[in-house]
Amino acid sequence: MASKRICRSAQALLNGSLAPTTSRNAVRHYHPSLTRSMATEPILPSETIAQSYENATLTSASTGPILTDTFSEPPPPAPASSTYSHRYQQPPNPFLKTATCTLHSFPSFEPTSYATYPGSHLLLPVRRDILHRAVIFEGDKTRQGTANVKWRDELKGSSKKVRPQKGTGSARLGDSKSPMLKGGAKAFGPKTRDFSTDLPRKIYDLAWRMALSYRYRRGELIVIDGEAEIDMAGPGTMRWVKEMLEWNKLGNAHGRSLFVTLKRRGRFFGTLESGDMGREAKAMKVGHVDVKDLLERGHVVIEKAALDRIFAEHSHDLESKVKLVA
Repeated sequence: MASKRICRSAQALLNGSLAPTTSRNAVRHYHPSLTRSMATEPILPSETIAQSYENATLTSASTGPILTDTFSEPPPPAPASSTYSHRYQQPPNPFLKTATCTLHSFPSFEPTSYATYPGSHLLLPVRRDILHRAVIFEGDKTRQGTANVKWRDELKGSSKKVRPQKGTGSARLGDSKSPMLKGGAKAFGPKTRDFSTDLPRKIYDLAWRMALSYRYRRGELIVIDGEAEIDMAGPGTMRWVKEMLEWNKLGNAHGRSLFVTLKRRGRFFGTLESGDMGREAKAMKVGHVDVKDLLERGHVVIEKAALDRIFAEHSHDLESKVKLVA
């Protein structure tokens, strides 16, 4: 802490009662770097007067001359919370923004109009842990678990001992249903069981919108205004669809796109399922799509009606449980 002698000397120098000097001791006493020894020390009178004069000058420039001969006490320092919030501002909230999607026609993929969705649907930050839990949940749910073999007590046959326990020179052996004999039972074989795991519905819904947000941020989400169906049919349909995919950079060379429709489109689905067209793209109904399908391919081409259905079915984490009582 600064000594009282230094504070009184500085006050006397400012009042004019003490003539300035250039001695070594005076410089040591009045040097600004030596008047305060700790960062938490209160402001010295010299600094208080300087701050008051500066505040008064700024105020007079905007509201007129209000300077007086005497200076009032300085205002209390701002709380630490306001200084912290000024230096470290919070990132923008994605729930307060909106995402604009361009709607395209099919099969020309020309922009026709726009559609706006909340930021909670297409502007969510990517969290790999949530997406990983969703993919594992879907994989465990699709495991059949139907493997079933008969154990020793489930086989039919005699339980008589095959040979004596001792005296034969061979290893001890039980009945004919022993796993060590041909035609015997399976030791600790698989049984029918359920491999599915649990995942909260809110987390799973969040993973759906997070996967679509990931595609939207990368520019790989293409929304179709209408139905993804083709009008032509015949031997040249397969070649025409392949050229259409290559022209719009949706084929195998660009990551094999996924087409999601509200209902099964007969001619378009049939074309992609015939021949080697499965290498170029894949078409699925919205009811058969999961989070893994949205992440593992190059582009996601989805009908607007199918996208609206996904948002309607996977928005339970946005519903409020607070009930207003009239």
